[in-house]
Order: sequence, then structure tokens, then C-alpha cells
Amino acid sequence: MSGAHRGESIVLASNNAGKVREINQLLLDERIRVIPQGEFQVPEAEETGLSFVENAILKARNAAQHSGLAAIADDSGIEVDALRGAPGIYSARYAGQGASDRENLERLLADLADIPEAERSARFQCLMVYMRHATDPTPLICQGTWEGRVLFAPRGENGFGYDPVFFVPTHDCSAAELDSGTKNSLSHRGQALTKLVRYLRGEA
Repeated sequence: MSGAHRGESIVLASNNAGKVREINQLLLDERIRVIPQGEFQVPEAEETGLSFVENAILKARNAAQHSGLAAIADDSGIEVDALRGAPGIYSARYAGQGASDRENLERLLADLADIPEAERSARFQCLMVYMRHATDPTPLICQGTWEGRVLFAPRGENGFGYDPVFFVPTHDCSAAELDSGTKNSLSHRGQALTKLVRYLRGEA
């Protein structure tokens, strides 16, 4: 990464501990510290967008505005073909506002209860946005997609969100059974962040 960014502190428009940890691991070599927005008392942005990219921009702008720092935001979720792309942008609240990871996961399994293995194809999507400041007219937008399918029951203890029910065909296990290094090299968020780092380095 260019000298302008190395050692930089960037606010992450999230207080999700799993997401903060994952992104900091990915940026370790760049000596960039990603700080959760809660440390700046940033209020949650209203996710009124109808797409991942709209919501990511709303969250990044809100975090940059309240912190005075450059901001990274992502909006991500799981799309299930048998559910016509649901949960999609509603992945974090699929079982209702304030639902836990476990409740969302159980709702997804219940909705797919009668769907055979061959029709359980799904993918994680991540749209990541980097805004230099709150009024940045040209935010960087990067997308990552991770293909797989939904299992019939949770497997594994790692990761968070829908990881325990997301089957990774290339590794014959769930996303929650992967070690963090392997997951980061494969995941939708890892892909999007890799693209973002390349952009910031001037390599893309």
C-alpha cells in the first residue's frame, strides 16, 4: 500500500466483533488499523437501501461523517437460489430485528426444510466501500462472491453468521470448519477486501 495509507487508521462502519477481527487480520500486513465505529460513538446508519451497495455507501458515509476518518463499510449476506435470493440484504435480521446469528440460521434451515441438496445452491455476497471522507463523490466499490450451498444442519465452531450452514465444495466442509487463514483467502469479504487493497495500492 502506498505511504499515504500505510499506518492509517480507518473507521469500520460496524460493531460486529467477528467482522472487525476478520478485516484486521486481512489488513495486518498493510499496518492499517481498522477501528469499530462504536469507539467514536457513531450511531447506527439506517439501512434504507434496496441493494448491498446502497447500504454499504450509507454506512460508510455515516461512519466517516461522525468520526472524521476515512471509512470502510460492507454490506454482505447470503443469497439462496431456492428462496429467490433471500435472505439477501436482510441476512442480519432474517429472523426479525435484533435476531441472533443462531436465530437467523435456524429460520433459514426451517425455510429450506423441504428443499433437496441439489437445489440448495447459495452464495455469500460482499459489497465493500471505501470513502476517503463523508462527501467523497467517488467511493471505491469492490464486490466478492463465494459460491456454495446450504447444509441441513450446522457444522463447525469457527466463523460467525451463516458460516456453520454454508458448505464450501472446494474444501468439503462448512465455512465454520475452516481455519481463519483459509477462510479469509476464500471468503466473499476476503475477495472484496483484496480488491480494495489493490485499488488503494494503485495496482488495479
